[in-house]
Amino acid sequence: VTAELTESLRRVFVASVSNGFYPVPQEAIGVGSAFEGWSPRDWDGVYRVLVPLNPPPGHAFHLELDSARQTTARTFRVCVEQVCMCRREQLGQEELLCFLHHSQKELRQEQKHSLWKTLCTGSYLDVEKTSHWFYQLVRSSWLHVPHSHSWHLVFQPCSRSCRFQLSQGEKSLTAEMILAVRQGDSDIFVVSQPAEASCMASTAWPETYAVAEAKCFQHIARQVPSESLHLKFLQVFTCILRGTGFSSSVWKTVVMHVLTTVPLSHWHRREFARWLWDIMSYLGRCLQLKRLEHFVLGNKERLPAEISLPPATQDVEPPNLFEHLARDPAAHREALQAYGQLRFR
Repeated sequence: VTAELTESLRRVFVASVSNGFYPVPQEAIGVGSAFEGWSPRDWDGVYRVLVPLNPPPGHAFHLELDSARQTTARTFRVCVEQVCMCRREQLGQEELLCFLHHSQKELRQEQKHSLWKTLCTGSYLDVEKTSHWFYQLVRSSWLHVPHSHSWHLVFQPCSRSCRFQLSQGEKSLTAEMILAVRQGDSDIFVVSQPAEASCMASTAWPETYAVAEAKCFQHIARQVPSESLHLKFLQVFTCILRGTGFSSSVWKTVVMHVLTTVPLSHWHRREFARWLWDIMSYLGRCLQLKRLEHFVLGNKERLPAEISLPPATQDVEPPNLFEHLARDPAAHREALQAYGQLRFR
């Protein structure tokens, strides 16, 4: 339902922003466990989709890494640049003003609605302004969507995305449309919504690897003898994680690493218990070494060939997701105790 709804919305409001001065929404991409086919115990029940934004005619998006604020997830700013449209007009295509070369008199009326004046802070795309614009776009488009006749929509407050609840009789679901900008032609995006609740500048766009991870899960499903076997591993572990201090994202990283270290043809259902213990042992080694490497960044040799990475990320050193354990001996001791408890369970 979420996928159909977001595509219906896109078809309605793309027509209203094309050939204008606002970003153009592209086809939405479902991300997270709900679209990967498994649900962690701590899942909040929200179906999330990324809505990639393309720059409007006469503009370009340029990503700048924010080196001053770097954690495991990198953060970028989206610089909005103006590009020349004169050649497009010379080739007989649609008539558009060129921000760089037309006179101020010609541009004055149009610039009132320019991307820089409405959605940017300085020359950078502002997350909160863009999210508010997108919320207004969804709101004005809703009555033109076929789903509006059978679903009741209620928006939920959110300054960095568009979140709403849909209800139909006793059925209901919550969906969140997260704005995104693609890095080149890759499967890596920067997004409006941070991975964790934190205070971020309105021009900060965190990097996400959710699309690459989802494509990896699709690749695994086509290769393993029992299609859903890898999802069963995640489901089993998330049922016994409560109170151990290990997050479902840590387990997802561990499982994906193990799945890519052994030929997928070996993952038979009859050896389910063996692989469970192998996954547990892999976590134990990571804890002893105080190092769990990021699955996407710095791991291009093991990623499926269909996953595309930006050139700048292909040779980076993989971030250590257990870096906090290396810095804090007390936290490391607690993690080892939690691991013992998990083995007992």
